[in-house]
This record gives sequence, C-alpha cells and structure tokens, in this order.
Amino acid sequence: MYPQTAPPIDDDAALRAHGYKPELARRMGGFGNFAISFSVICILAGGMTLFGYGLNTGGPAVMMWGWVGIGFMTLMLGMCLAEVTSAYPTSGGLYYMADRLGGPRWGWVTGWLNLLGLLGAIAGIDYGAALFVGAFANLQWGFVPTPQNTMVIFAGILLLHGTLNALGVRLANVLNSISVWWQFLGVLLIVGSLTLAPTEHQSVSFVFGHFNNGTGFSNPVYVCALGCLLAAYTFCGYDASSHLSEETTQAQTAAPLGIVRAIAWSWAAGFVLLAGLLFALQNYADTQGSSTGVPPAQIFIDVLGVGMAKLLLLVVIVAQLFCGNAETAAASRMVYAFSRDGALPFSSTWRRVSRRTRTPIPAVWLSVGAALVLALPSLYSPTAYAAVTAINVIGITPAYAIPVYLRLRAGKDFQPGPWNLGRWSRPLAIISVAYVAVLTVVFCLPQASPITAESFNYAGVALAVVLVLAWAMWITKGRRTYRIPPLGSAAENDVLAEGVI
Repeated sequence: MYPQTAPPIDDDAALRAHGYKPELARRMGGFGNFAISFSVICILAGGMTLFGYGLNTGGPAVMMWGWVGIGFMTLMLGMCLAEVTSAYPTSGGLYYMADRLGGPRWGWVTGWLNLLGLLGAIAGIDYGAALFVGAFANLQWGFVPTPQNTMVIFAGILLLHGTLNALGVRLANVLNSISVWWQFLGVLLIVGSLTLAPTEHQSVSFVFGHFNNGTGFSNPVYVCALGCLLAAYTFCGYDASSHLSEETTQAQTAAPLGIVRAIAWSWAAGFVLLAGLLFALQNYADTQGSSTGVPPAQIFIDVLGVGMAKLLLLVVIVAQLFCGNAETAAASRMVYAFSRDGALPFSSTWRRVSRRTRTPIPAVWLSVGAALVLALPSLYSPTAYAAVTAINVIGITPAYAIPVYLRLRAGKDFQPGPWNLGRWSRPLAIISVAYVAVLTVVFCLPQASPITAESFNYAGVALAVVLVLAWAMWITKGRRTYRIPPLGSAAENDVLAEGVI
C-alpha cells in the first residue's frame, strides 16, 4: 500500500480557495510540522505518566501487546485523517473538514469536541509535568508534592508555555525540532542505562507474557481492553499537524506526512521505551507504590541509584515541557480558527493576530487560562486529574473519526488532495471508524471495582457534558454566528484584517 502524492498548489492560493485570507506566518517546514505532532504525542509524557496504570491494568503483557495493536490501528486512522487534511489544510483542522463534508452542525459538534479535547490535553500534559517536577524536587530537596504545591508548579508551567507561544511560531518551530531529538536521545539514554546496569533483568516471557490484574474485575478480556487505554491515551494530539498547516510550507503534503510520520516514529520509540522499563523492573509492588508517586522513577532508583534517577527524571520533565508547549500551539490555533468563524464568545478578541509575530496571542492566553480552570478541581479531588485526562481523550478521539466518516459518506463527491490513499481509502476508513467507535465505548467503561466516587470513570460524563454544551450553544448562539466562508471568498473578506493588532 503506497499513498499517492501529486504536486501541491501554492499554499496561500490553496488557503484563499478555502475562503480564508492568509494571516499567519508560514515559517514551518515539513520537519517542523512533523515535530509538533511528535512532540504532542510525546511518549516520554503519556507512556511515563500512565506507566503505573498499565502495571495495574493487565501488566506487562497487555502494555506491550496493547501498544503494538493500538499503535497499528492509530496509524491506519492517522492515514485516513491525513488524506482529509491534504484536501483541507487549514488551522481549523477537524471541524473545518467536518463542516465542508457534512455541513455546519457536523462542524460545530466536531469543533467543540476537538477544542475541549485540546484544552484538556494542555491541562493533562502540564499537570503531569508538574507531578514529575514534584517527584524530582522530592528526591532532591525533600519537597512534599501536596495538591497546593503541585498546582503552583502547574500554573508556572502554563505561564512559561503561554509566554513561549506568544513569541511566535519561529521559536515554537525551533523548540519542536529540538524536542524530536530530545525524545529520541532521551529514550536511548533511559533504555541504554537500564539495559547496561549490572542488575538482574526480567525475562522475555515476563515482559511479553506476564498478566497482572489489580482492577477488581475478574474478566481477563475486559481487563485487557482497559489496559490498552495506556497506548490509546498516549496516541493523542497528532491533529496538531493539521492545526499548524496555515504556518507550514507545502502544507497539502507536509501536514499529512507530519501526521503519519509522527504516529509511526512514536509507535516505534514507545515500544522500545516500554520494553526497556519492563525488562529493568525490580520489584512489582514497590514500583506500583513508589513514594515518589511516579513508578518509572522507582525503577530508575532501584536500578541506577538516586543520582542517576534524578538525571533521567530531568530528561523526562524537559520532554514533557516540550510536549505541553507544542500542545499549547495546536490548541491556540484551534481557538483562533474557531473564533475566526464566529464559534466562540468574544470571537473578535480571540481571532486577533499580532502584527509583529503574526501569532494569535489572545488565543494563546485563552488556551492556557482555560487549562488552568480545568485543573483547579485537582486541589480538592483526587479523581479530578483523571477527569481532565478523560476530557482530553473523549473529546479528541471521536473528533478524529468524524471527518473520516464524513469523507466515507461523501464517496466520489470527495475531492482528494495531493496526498491520498487511492483505492485503499474506503476500506481503511471503514476499519478506522469502527475502531474509534469501539475505543470510545471502552474509554467510558468502569476501570476499577468496586465503583466509588474516587474510582468512577468520568469519561462518559465528560462526553455527555461536551455534547450537551455544544447543543445548547448551537441553539442559543451557534446557528446565528458560526459560519465558515464560501469557497474562494477570501478576497471578499477583508474584514478579517480588522483582527490584526
């Protein structure tokens, strides 16, 4: 199976053909576009943060084989989404594709799912980074990572990411490029150090065959399905390549390639990372109950000692900071695009673009501000962080499938872009939509027994709230104010220039 490519037309001409006047700076190349999605997926964030979840929910066997299976299905879904991205390379990303293929209501619902998922991702990534910072400070200075202290660290990280993104896409492009090499070298350093350390290692049969069930449920198939969520949670955010397409050169081919390559390289590197950690695991129970609050940190300490553990934690923390910065860039472009089409309250503010950096600065600060609000309940509830993660995945995952489903429904009416799947498009789309439907159900299932307020899975509630909110806003505001421009109408929409500050 070989995707088909054709020479792309001029980027700004393609954007005008979609009805938009070019406002953002095209300073990102193909590697930079790949780098932002790779940075957002960030195996050193998702894979490390959810490592303890994997140990409890199925153990090594489910972690490894789940990574293989979910990675393969995500790659197929990513290829289908990349095909639609090639045809519609705009900052709006998923909602713009859905609107063009299915109409305003499809676009509206997809946009709100995608937006809340992206904002939840900023909160989840940066709060996870704050937890790792707290673990490092605990080892270094005896710092006690209380919810209040963690929230202060989290707010500082959000401030950092808002500032960096306000400085322009050129800096973001440089940081994302560094992030790619940091992650690859970080995985090599972590796995190499754990492999070469003169300690006992687990057997191949343990890493690929040991099953552990700490969920309270007795059905092993059910537990395996839950355990696969480690990989599913990690493989989120690759739509960032689409959201940055208006700042990417040759976007009709670079953006779809960015999506596919980010998934493929993350799949390979994540497999190596998980295997390296599991082979080095010394004491299962002690790792799960680590006093640091971060199970991978306990593996570092057991195998390499406290000094080296601190160094590797710093490697992970920096990767997570890169990840949160890239996610902030993607979410802010979604805010900008959604406001440009009149979907958000006070849209005239959030769609403004700086004359100096050609960056949507108000959208940047709205993104980090909303992420702070989403995470505030973590001050009072131990389950709040899980709920934030649920908002991320339950919003973004269905939003990925909607454009693919609508492209499938459009059939021959869909006009593919320069990068497309040819005759493989339809069968891969059918498989991908079915996969997301099943995955969305699994996301909403109870993950621990007995089911209490602390163990309750809030993903289904989050999805219901998002859909009700989207419906209510459509009835009260959206159907009057939300409009994407007619094709080719950018020349008639010079009013957009009023949004430049």
